[in-house]
Amino acid sequence: MSIMVLRACRCALALSVLCAALFATTGGEVMAQDTVTRYVRYQHAGTVAFGRLAGETIHELSGDLFTGPADTGRTVALSAVTLLPPTVPSKVLAVGLNYRSHAGESGARQPGLFAKLPSSLVGHGAAIVIPKDASRVHYEGELVVVIGKRAKNVSEDDAPAYIFGVTAGNDVSERGWQGSDLQWLRAKASDTFGPVGPVIAVGLDYNDLKVETRVNGKVVQSESTRMLIHSVAKIVSFASRYVTLEPGDLIFTGTPGSTSAIKPGDTVEVEVQGVGVLRNPVVAGK
Repeated sequence: MSIMVLRACRCALALSVLCAALFATTGGEVMAQDTVTRYVRYQHAGTVAFGRLAGETIHELSGDLFTGPADTGRTVALSAVTLLPPTVPSKVLAVGLNYRSHAGESGARQPGLFAKLPSSLVGHGAAIVIPKDASRVHYEGELVVVIGKRAKNVSEDDAPAYIFGVTAGNDVSERGWQGSDLQWLRAKASDTFGPVGPVIAVGLDYNDLKVETRVNGKVVQSESTRMLIHSVAKIVSFASRYVTLEPGDLIFTGTPGSTSAIKPGDTVEVEVQGVGVLRNPVVAGK
């Protein structure tokens, strides 16, 4: 084989690898990226705004994100902003024991709901702060549902119409408090115990997304939302029987597999296929 032919073969191979990297998702499947819209909430130059993310550029939006926001024409580089929790919810709900790999055979016949406080939320890059008297703080990587319009007593069939999009979340949990306290307030809703982000993705098939958690680069959880015991639609329908869901409200859908403790100095990443990577360092409280 001549040198010129060999070089041509190498170039073709490199191009095929690059194309595969561009179109592959964390689940190893091809996804039509042009059908997915990603929104961020960010702070820049002292101003907080919503924006539509296109590549590495944020297009600023005005008006209500859930009722047709307008493009202001202003843009800012993603690298120049601080990403915030992608909504300002009136309430944050969560479902426990919603994967067989986490619940075993004890999964309930209906979603096991609990609440986190909105004040527990932090965005991509913000620190998870471990309180001084905490002893066993665990990660819980999850798909998080973003409600798009008011929902009360909606059916499971109608529930998808009330879902705006999805994001990634980490339901940080203090296991000692979870077992000893009357309620899970401290264990699940302490400040910084609810990282969410980095974006809201609209247009994904949230019934079949890979959820992966990594601690210091090591994969510690990895499973598809196909394995949820209670589907996203069922969760939204069930929650709406008892709590009126408002635009921007968040619902954590449960964590797969097993969890273990995190400590100051660790970095936790939760990646949801098509959403991106939510990354948060862990620090000690003062």
